[in-house]
Formats: sequence, structure tokens, C-alpha cells
Amino acid sequence: MYGIILAGGSGSRLWPLSRELYPKQLLNLNSDKSLLQSTFERLEYCMDKHNIISIANTKHVSNVRMQLTNFLDNPVVLSEPVSKNTAPAIALAVKYIAQKHGEDEIIIVVPSDHLIENNTKFADTVKKGMELAKEGYIVTFGIEPSYPETGYGYINVSSSIEIGYLVNKFVEKPDYQTAEKYISDGSYYWNSGIFMFKASVMLDEIKKLQPEIAKISENVDFAYSDNIPFTEFDKMPSISIDYAIMEKSDKIALVPLESDWNDLGSWQSIYDVSPKDENGNVFIGHVLDKGSKNSFVYSSSKLVASIGLEDTVIVETEDAILACRKDKTQDVKHIFETLKKQNDNTFLIHKTVYRPWGFYTVIAQGKGFQTKIIHVNPGQKLSVQSHNFRSEHWVVLTGMAKVVLEANELILSPGHSVDIPVKAIHSLQNPFKEDLEIIEVQKGDVLDEDDIIRYEDMYGRV
Repeated sequence: MYGIILAGGSGSRLWPLSRELYPKQLLNLNSDKSLLQSTFERLEYCMDKHNIISIANTKHVSNVRMQLTNFLDNPVVLSEPVSKNTAPAIALAVKYIAQKHGEDEIIIVVPSDHLIENNTKFADTVKKGMELAKEGYIVTFGIEPSYPETGYGYINVSSSIEIGYLVNKFVEKPDYQTAEKYISDGSYYWNSGIFMFKASVMLDEIKKLQPEIAKISENVDFAYSDNIPFTEFDKMPSISIDYAIMEKSDKIALVPLESDWNDLGSWQSIYDVSPKDENGNVFIGHVLDKGSKNSFVYSSSKLVASIGLEDTVIVETEDAILACRKDKTQDVKHIFETLKKQNDNTFLIHKTVYRPWGFYTVIAQGKGFQTKIIHVNPGQKLSVQSHNFRSEHWVVLTGMAKVVLEANELILSPGHSVDIPVKAIHSLQNPFKEDLEIIEVQKGDVLDEDDIIRYEDMYGRV
């Protein structure tokens, strides 16, 4: 069996913790592992870890690869040059596996942002689904609904077969009254977004139901490179696998998922799975509360004091605060979209940004300048690069820095500094055993991450 992890998405309903450049699947929300890492670990219960590939938007690839190196030295992470929803991503990931390993392989596709704690029961259900996939079905794993949820899609089943059901239809997220009817009907399941199939079956269905995707896929050849060309992928229609295949195919079967499952898609869902105090509250971080009930308060950096809240969500990050009623958390995505339309960077990125080599925090910025604290982990180094529009001034705070500047190499101790002129080729490196922290002051008319020209990079970002 082979596994495909869908590691894209922006996690807009978990703003302000989730941002477009560091979405929820990369966050540690409920354990010491990110949701992405937990997903990889779960698939290891079903298959050899070398059979697991991921596909992510190009802006997330380096962070996805960095997190998965905890499991594999060289994880396969396919890069989507632009966002085109799940159908094109799955089509090319399936082609990759078929071309490398054969069209008779069974493949399971899983999102990277689900919470499933009973990995053994998950693997048991997958084994059952595998039998139907071998017979030529596209298997979807349904969740027996426990309440009328309006944030999930539903699947209606008809006659039962061997170890599951034939699927009658897929239904979009309903209103509350409709969801209540689905619950009482008894023939509806939540759509988990987890699918399994034989590679040849999915490729045939794509040819039949989405000929445009199939035709463009023919121009992508993984024989010599894992790269997906922008010129081809940009031609793909933007469409989900549900609309493209699952709602149209006559080969769909459903197997009920026997393990626990939660789509951590909103602050309400985080509240639901978190341990609560005697008053039904969930407090994370530096929180001081008096008399609140059934509320969720998350602090990432500051003291949050709350008094007499009921059914309320408060989330604090370095640069944003969310406050809303607990039953309105699905609407957080509208705030995210509004910020995006206004070109407000709080939808895009945190003040603290994680990179394969460590992280940096923006501590001050204004017209023509930006100041960061840069943290480089032991044994790591930034790419050899230059900037067309900005100069930089580095001051070492802690640790020892190796600075490559044009043809020179410098070793700087705390208190020492160096100037990086515009267009100078340079690199900041930490070949030592202690953490390195520097202050970086940027000056120039353009102060963003697009003004980086990379020449060498140990993380494959050239």
C-alpha cells in the first residue's frame, strides 16, 4: 500500500494561530507533534514509511519536508506550483506512484489536519477498505455522525455490501435543520475526506470524468524529476476531488471508520477535544480567569485576563487577538478572507516565522527598515544568497556565527557585527553546538522575502 498526504490548505478558520504561510497542519495543537507529523505516524501503522509521499503548495514545501525529516532522511514531497484544489494534486500524486511503482498499487489519500488518536483501529479499518479497493471500488471512509454538525459534508449510503455500503450521493455542508434530518434518517455519514483506491481505477476515472486534468497530466513526467512544471500545473482546473470524481463516479463505496476522528477545523473543535476544568473552560498559556464558564482562552505570548465569560473564544498571538462566541467559530474564515483582500499581512504570516534552519521574529518595522531576531539551530545554515533592494546589518547576541561574505569567511562572537551590502553574496551559518541568535537590521525600499536570490541551499530551495 502507498499513502498520499494532502499537506496543503490555509487553515483559515483557525486564524490567528494558523496563517497562510504557516497553516494548521504544521502546528502542534494537541501534542508535541504537528498534525502533519501525527498523520505520517498514523500511516506507518498501515504501510512502510518509505511508501508515504506528501504533496503541498510550494510555499509550504520546505516546512513540510523539514517536519518529515523526523521520520525519513529524504521524504518525498511533491510541490504544487500554484493552488488548484485537491483533484489536480491527487491526480499527479497518483501518477507519481503509478509511474514509479505500478498501476496495480493500492493508495490511500489522507488530509494532514485530522486528529485520530487510536491508530490501531484506524489501521484495522484501512485493511477492511483495502479489500474493496482491490475489487475496483473507490473507497471513502465515513464517520457515523454524533450530532447535527453544519461544518462537515455528508455522504448518503444505499445498499450494504460485504464490509461497507454503496454510496448514493455526496451532500454539501447543510443547515442545522437539514443536518438534524440526516441524523434521524440513519443513512448519512460525515465525509472524512479519506479515500482509497487502486491507482489504475483512479486514473481511469480521471480520464473518463475529468479529461482536461488527464490530458494535462500526460505532460508531466516523473521518470527523471519529481518536479511539477508550473507551465503545466497552471493550466489545471481548480476543483476538489469530491466535485471532480467522488460525486460523479459509479464506483464509490463507503466503509465506516471505526477509530475516533476529529477535523480540527475550528476553535470549537479544538475546545471539544481539549481537557476542561470544573467549569467547562479550556485555558492554554498564560491565562488568569475569574468566574468564566464553557469558554476557550489561548495565550501564545501575553497574559490574558478574563472575567465572567460564557461560551466565548479568545485567542491571542503576537500580532492579533480573536474574540468571538463559541458557536461563531466557523465564521473566522470570513475575517481571514477580509484581511487577505485588504493586503493585511496578519492573514499571511506570524511575527515569528519558522524555517528549516530555525526561526526569526520581526520585532520592529517602519518605512525603509525592518528589525528581526534570527535564531539558527546548531549545525544549520541559511542559504547562500543576495538581495537586490536591501542592505543588512547583523549583530551577534548569543552563540558563535560563521558569516560568508563574498569570498571571505568571518567568525563572530557576541557583541560583534558585520554589514551586508546590497547585492553582496552572503550566508549566515551555525556550525557550532550552541544556538545562535543575531539581530538583523534591514534597510531598503523593498523589505520582503521575495527579495532573496539563492545560489546554494542545503534544504533544496534553489
